[in-house]
Amino acid sequence: MPHFVEELQQEAQRAVTAMRTAALAARHLHARAELMRHMLTTARKVAGKPKAEAVETVVREWMDAWNLGRAEWPHIAREMEAFTEAFHDYANASTDAHDAALRRSCDALDAALAREGTSISDQMAFRSQCAHRWWELVTPVPADLPGAKPRPSVPPLAENAPFWQAGCADFCR
Repeated sequence: MPHFVEELQQEAQRAVTAMRTAALAARHLHARAELMRHMLTTARKVAGKPKAEAVETVVREWMDAWNLGRAEWPHIAREMEAFTEAFHDYANASTDAHDAALRRSCDALDAALAREGTSISDQMAFRSQCAHRWWELVTPVPADLPGAKPRPSVPPLAENAPFWQAGCADFCR
């Protein structure tokens, strides 16, 4: 039977391991959910426009927010367009069929990004002007991130608040 100090150290290590697992999962889910919220908000702003025009507007805003030119990712352009088209359709009619198409297009974009060794949540966390600063505490932005640009709009951590309260820039809400 472990003695008191050894037992506390073992319990603490289990708690830190559980915290790490939960933090990684929370960052992944939160970054992904934030992109989806932004995509739907933007798609709703242009819902009444012709589909091609609306999709182009949303993709342009998305890539601008990620500090990327659309032409920088030609290898996943089709998945990006299909993903955005699905948001346009869903913004115009939130049906079960459009929800299913949105899920499929998200899976296809995830698969395309996985082939590049990344994910929707990583790209959102590493590139977006609308990132939440706490995401970097869980997984720092790689120093060698291709095309990385400064993101002064990402609010700093507040000294007198828990790190998870560090939200996104006001213009992202």
